[in-house]
Amino acid sequence: MASCVFPGSFDPVTRGHLDLISRAAAVFDHVTVTVMINISKKGAFSAEERVSMLKRICASFPNVEVDSWSGLLADYMKQKGERTVLRGLRSSAEFDHEYVSFCANRMLNQEIDTVFLPCDPVLNGVSSSAVREIAAFGGDIRSFVPEELTEEIRKHLSKKQS
Repeated sequence: MASCVFPGSFDPVTRGHLDLISRAAAVFDHVTVTVMINISKKGAFSAEERVSMLKRICASFPNVEVDSWSGLLADYMKQKGERTVLRGLRSSAEFDHEYVSFCANRMLNQEIDTVFLPCDPVLNGVSSSAVREIAAFGGDIRSFVPEELTEEIRKHLSKKQS
């Protein structure tokens, strides 16, 4: 059975994330979307909120599960018995960053491999940081986040700015 782990902060989840999840679900038998918790960063959304949002948008994919982890990805992969990391790419600059992460993870766990999936060109400008900034200034985030989460994300981010 081919499986992968799609790790990220998902702060908040975007249409770009959903696109990668749906494409991975079509390629892999099982996909684990894992909210990685960075203890040195205070996210706009709590880990529990991010997991909840991901569970809702992934509900239509029977082969996708949502999890969270506070620690090294290499340790998570080992604990879960997983070998393949899925990473989305929007640009060559992201490839450089992700390649360095691949090398570090591989040094920590020789069993890990990474599959890079380019984003849909239509979604190239979509990122969680863009969503946070656009929402902070009252902009329209509908084309950036899943429709069923738009109002929740907008309200949450506008409260943060008050």
